[in-house]
Amino acid sequence: MTGNKYTNTILNLMIDYNGGDVKRINHALKVFAFAQTIGRDENCGDRTQAIIEYASILHDIGLRRAEEVYKSDILKYHEELAPKIAEKLIGDLEIESDIKERVYFLIGNHHSYKKIDDIDFQILVEADLIVNMYEDDYSFETIASVKQKIFKTKTGKTLLDSMYLKKKAVSLSQN
Repeated sequence: MTGNKYTNTILNLMIDYNGGDVKRINHALKVFAFAQTIGRDENCGDRTQAIIEYASILHDIGLRRAEEVYKSDILKYHEELAPKIAEKLIGDLEIESDIKERVYFLIGNHHSYKKIDDIDFQILVEADLIVNMYEDDYSFETIASVKQKIFKTKTGKTLLDSMYLKKKAVSLSQN
């Protein structure tokens, strides 16, 4: 698969919406890259892969508005606002309505781990956590606990082990 029809369009819409907020844009791009990788390695079909890609790009689209309206980035606020913002951004794209609805659901619930109901939701959560672990400087113990409690995909677990839970490889220059 070479990518979904609207992935680049949605990436550009997210970047434009978050214009000037490079930290937020970079976070979304990192989550997208991990979600895309996990989805592909887990052999998700084209439809599921599209949902994963679109939702990962837009997963935090409600943050800026939450900060404006509520003067807070509390999770419930940005999850509350994200689906309506996403609908304004991608509503006119010729994406099947059930795919759009699933994307809106995922971005409106991506911190509600008990609601995980399918592989697309699982992959979005894992990709976001992989990025947050670095950005928020999770401890080794916290990462190990999150892996045990939340991670389900083989690819997500492998990435977590490689990035955070294995001892650092000896540098090639130290032979």
